[in-house]
Amino acid sequence: MTLLRKYLLVLTLALASYAGFSQQDPQYTHYQYNTMTVNPGYSGSRGHLTLLSMFRSQWVGLEGSPQTITFGIDSPIGKFDGIGLSIVQDQLGPSTETYIDGNYAHQLVLNRKGHRLALGLKAGVRFFSLDWSKGLFRDPEAIFNENINTKLLPSIGAGLFYYTDKFYLGLSTPNVFTNAHYDEIQESEALERMHFFLIGGYVFDLNHDLKFKPSFFVKQVLGAPLAVDVSANFLVYETLNLGVNYRWDDSVSGLLGFQISPKFNIGYAYDFSINELNNYNTGTHEIFLRYQWISSENRLKSPRFF
Repeated sequence: MTLLRKYLLVLTLALASYAGFSQQDPQYTHYQYNTMTVNPGYSGSRGHLTLLSMFRSQWVGLEGSPQTITFGIDSPIGKFDGIGLSIVQDQLGPSTETYIDGNYAHQLVLNRKGHRLALGLKAGVRFFSLDWSKGLFRDPEAIFNENINTKLLPSIGAGLFYYTDKFYLGLSTPNVFTNAHYDEIQESEALERMHFFLIGGYVFDLNHDLKFKPSFFVKQVLGAPLAVDVSANFLVYETLNLGVNYRWDDSVSGLLGFQISPKFNIGYAYDFSINELNNYNTGTHEIFLRYQWISSENRLKSPRFF
């Protein structure tokens, strides 16, 4: 087998794996910290103005593999509302997609314990570009496809987010429109499919200095197999976060985080492929930074674990 044919075989496996998990939308291992991207009901739920930045480089060493940069800011407004802005840039092969979404949530207080159900709305635009001069293709004729220079596409989504101090459960769809996207299998422009997300987690206080949080992330794309993440994270002395994540038939990940101060949190995740791709890449790296403004009137008793 020639080097070019071997490379194209690996590229085919990579794109098939990427499509099988996420179809169009980018994926995250730190999904617990990036909730607003998929569910607008999360907006303002932390009770403080919060900034989040995340970078993900997938399948390092494989040319044209996905790279994603995320920025988010959200804040409570009054006692029962939250707003937020999320910006995501995702690159895969010849395609570049930039999502800019405004998020709004209204929170209903369900009982005297303060349990809340947030009703969220998301609206924004997506900038979609294709440059067929980038990367290698299984079909050599793909390089002659017509480029797309920043097509502007609308997006509207909604979500429900129920949460307490220890538990959360969310159901959402980030976009009800079936706009254009890059089909990495057909190597052409195609219509995007609707995504549905179900997320949840619970925090157990094992003792005064140790918290345990199991969580899950389920994604259903119409016409595609179900995608599932299951995670287990431990918070030690309210400072050190250690965790593992399993993505069904795709990867195993290790997570490391530090609550440097009540306001500042940093984390890193490394994904190891457990499918055919494990011989052709050196893993996936993901880094996040989060900063929150904590007012003197509303101080944290302890760092919230989601």
